[in-house]
Amino acid sequence: MKQLISAAFARTRTIGLLFAFILISGGYAYFDIAKEAAPDVDIPIINVSMTHEGISPEDAERLLLRPMETELQAIEGIDEMRSLAAEGYASITLEFGAGFDADDALADVRESVDTARSELPDDTDEPVVNEINIALFPVLTAALSGTVSERQLIRVARDLRDRLEALPGVLEADIGGDREEVMEIIVDPTVLQTYQLSFEEVLNTLRRNNRLVAAGTLETRAGQIVLKVPGVIETREDVFSMPLKTVDDRVVTFGDVASIRRTFKTPEGFARINGEPAVALEIKKRVGANIIDTVEAARRIIETQRQRWGDSINVTYLQDQSEDIKVVVGELENNVLTAVVLVMLVIVAALGPKPGLLVGLSIPGAFLAGILALYAMGYTLNIIALFSLILVVGMLVDGAIIVVEQANRRIDAGMTPRLAYESAARRMAWPIIASIATTLSVFVPLLFWPGIVGDFMKYLPITVILTLLASLLMALIFIPVIGAVITRRRPGATQSNKALQNADFDTDLDEPLPENDIYYRMLSWLLRYPKSVLGVALLILIGTYMIYAEYGRGVEFFPDIEPEYAQVQIRARGDLSVWEKDAMVRELEQRLANVSGVKTVYARTMGSTRGAEEYLPADTIGVLQLDFVNWRQRRPAEAIIAEIRQKAAKMAGVVIQVA
Repeated sequence: MKQLISAAFARTRTIGLLFAFILISGGYAYFDIAKEAAPDVDIPIINVSMTHEGISPEDAERLLLRPMETELQAIEGIDEMRSLAAEGYASITLEFGAGFDADDALADVRESVDTARSELPDDTDEPVVNEINIALFPVLTAALSGTVSERQLIRVARDLRDRLEALPGVLEADIGGDREEVMEIIVDPTVLQTYQLSFEEVLNTLRRNNRLVAAGTLETRAGQIVLKVPGVIETREDVFSMPLKTVDDRVVTFGDVASIRRTFKTPEGFARINGEPAVALEIKKRVGANIIDTVEAARRIIETQRQRWGDSINVTYLQDQSEDIKVVVGELENNVLTAVVLVMLVIVAALGPKPGLLVGLSIPGAFLAGILALYAMGYTLNIIALFSLILVVGMLVDGAIIVVEQANRRIDAGMTPRLAYESAARRMAWPIIASIATTLSVFVPLLFWPGIVGDFMKYLPITVILTLLASLLMALIFIPVIGAVITRRRPGATQSNKALQNADFDTDLDEPLPENDIYYRMLSWLLRYPKSVLGVALLILIGTYMIYAEYGRGVEFFPDIEPEYAQVQIRARGDLSVWEKDAMVRELEQRLANVSGVKTVYARTMGSTRGAEEYLPADTIGVLQLDFVNWRQRRPAEAIIAEIRQKAAKMAGVVIQVA
């Protein structure tokens, strides 16, 4: 370390350029690093879903679940396997234990699903394997509603989806309330009897003519030509003109026996925003993308397209995570700046203006160096990382204070600034290293914290370790070199002073003890009774534990905070159609329409195919997402939720759960 310090003082310009590089690149990293409220955490849950149109729950259990369960149960590391069979749908949820590796587990599950695929019925859709990932939850929901037709709303939503998914930070934009478009052919049985045709003949003719037949390749001297026989139905006229039968000299076509129209499949669910039919775009960001930038880019595209729609289509933004992150990050940034200012005031008051400002340079240097390291490692800036910066802001200046104060004493004794700062850095190197090492020894074990909590909290030790290591370089390399450059020589100081130059760098300057100092006299008195002082310290330690055990309020992972959203789950059992479910959801929606403090009510009715709503109970028929007014302008959420429960309790035949 002493050789490194001497080498740094021999290359002051290089050290200055490195310090400027850290400040500039660290500032760039701070503005460019992905920001989020909570860290990305791998949830040890993987879901396998299978759809088979028209299959009963009993057959779904026998034909879909059992073959798939047989293959999946052989995967190592599974703690629990939960299965669900419903009409037209089946799913298996796998929960893994400690030591969960998301990539390996996902690969094992997909391999087992591919093996079991051959044992499923031929008409079963391809099984879908989904990893439960908080980072893939929607960061913004844009609900489209208005007086236009459902077809126009869906058309606008699909156009927006294509534009949004072209953004680099957007992973996908799912359309809630979308319905698959189909071409409906209505056949008149009387006309079929007239032409002596059966339904099977009409259906088989349509199937045989809606194909793309590959006819191989043709080798010629000019090259190889791919041949195909196109027969795919693309327009309604293709069906109208399709021949069915020849009667005498006349060809009977589909247009003679059937009417054709464009329509949608039977709805599997409904969506409304404040009581109006809606289509919702649920926008998900890519892992590692900046939420704030992604949401702002998505909003710009939506607002640009909104000008083309006119006033007939309204856009309501829900669950905008970027707003929460801006508030959280902004408040934490203010706290960090406040902490820095308070620390600077203490330093300036203790050391004076010039030494205080010199020590203060170590704070932005260590902060930005730590953020630059997080940026280079691919991590995000979240509430845990920002809390860590607040935690260490007072520790970052400890080493710099010691070196600067030691150097000033040597300058007062007649040393030149360069010799004073170099000797102070060399003299205090190992005490500072030992001090930081003892602090790091507390946080290093947290790097090996297992499970979901460990993944969530790992940003705390990583940020603390990086910034403290950066503060070590600031205290022993950058601050002493900068101090030696910017500090003026005092009269009488000379670089060639033999007495000072021959002095050992590792010796302290003699200074008389302050016998009249209050602290000195108190310390002298306490040192006369070491056993008594130790006994009092032990009593205080034991008493603290006893008092907390008696009067402590317990332990909780997260404190209760004022929420911005509420979710109302509506559960009911029975053979209910999607329209019966929607009637119950609509009734509750109307009851909660005028609750004070609720800004937006987004209602969704669930069909038999669950898909993305695996986190909900199996008998959930609908969900109401309530967005609250800003907490500064409304009553407490506890009072709002109490009123919601009171109004929901009057509904019969359903179970209401408010979260």
